[in-house]
Amino acid sequence: MSGQARKWVWESSTSRGTARLVLLSIADRIPDEQCVAYASVTELMERTNASRNAVRTSLALLDDAGELEIVEDYEGPQHSTVYRMPRPAAWLAKVAAAQKADPELRVEDVEPLADDDPAPSLDDLDETRLRKHRIWRKAGSETGPRRQNRAGSKSAPPRQNPTPRRVRNRPPSGSESAPQNCSEPKVNRRYSSSSSSAADLTSATDWQVDDASLSWAQQQGHLERLGEQGLQAADAKWRHYRAAYGPRSAAAWAADWRSWIDREHTPTPQRPNLYALPGGTSSPQAGMSKADLHTAALLAAIDEPTGTE
Repeated sequence: MSGQARKWVWESSTSRGTARLVLLSIADRIPDEQCVAYASVTELMERTNASRNAVRTSLALLDDAGELEIVEDYEGPQHSTVYRMPRPAAWLAKVAAAQKADPELRVEDVEPLADDDPAPSLDDLDETRLRKHRIWRKAGSETGPRRQNRAGSKSAPPRQNPTPRRVRNRPPSGSESAPQNCSEPKVNRRYSSSSSSAADLTSATDWQVDDASLSWAQQQGHLERLGEQGLQAADAKWRHYRAAYGPRSAAAWAADWRSWIDREHTPTPQRPNLYALPGGTSSPQAGMSKADLHTAALLAAIDEPTGTE
């Protein structure tokens, strides 16, 4: 019967895009004229190659359009959701009724499905056939047999949740300063270690360029490329843009500083942005006009990172 369900999707469904793929995936699983099948979100994601949000949105759209409905009282393997396609179910019910009245009637001769042709009630689903296709009524339902755990004994007591260990070890009363459990010394050691490591953190403003970073700038040719004045200007810009950052270790600031210097543009008359600090003071080249100063400030604002990279 999956062929009839797929045919209805191709010819009559108004769904599009991912929703259409989701509906086709469910239609492909339909075993009989009841048009009921189970599918998990993970399975639909794999079959449609879509994200979880896209699959869930598609299921909601199909439900709103009346092309898919959730069978609340039933579940499939691994508690997967059970769905029914009501319009194909209504069409197959109409064909069955017409052929019952006229056994020689062909499917092609049955009148097309009308909007007012109802789908069979969910209360009339054949549970025997559903169980054959691994669809069971949920536990606690008023009707229908309960699903048994075939891996265990029928006489075994129901599984109970054990009492957490900490509930047994917790004293009924005590002073506020008394330790609550044996893990408190470990917590205290964690706080003591974090407080000692916090002393090694510093801000970008207070961090000083170390000898290793200066040697790196010289070995990589950045000192020759930028010049001492250009390197100082680049360092000032780096501190300006990193002033709002939280404290870090000296090694982290050194790595960030090197990355900044490595990306710094070589100063040229057409790109004097090494001498412009947006929001701060600027050190212009000698002989720069007011237009050059404005251009330098704009280039600096465009070229430099915003802190979100």
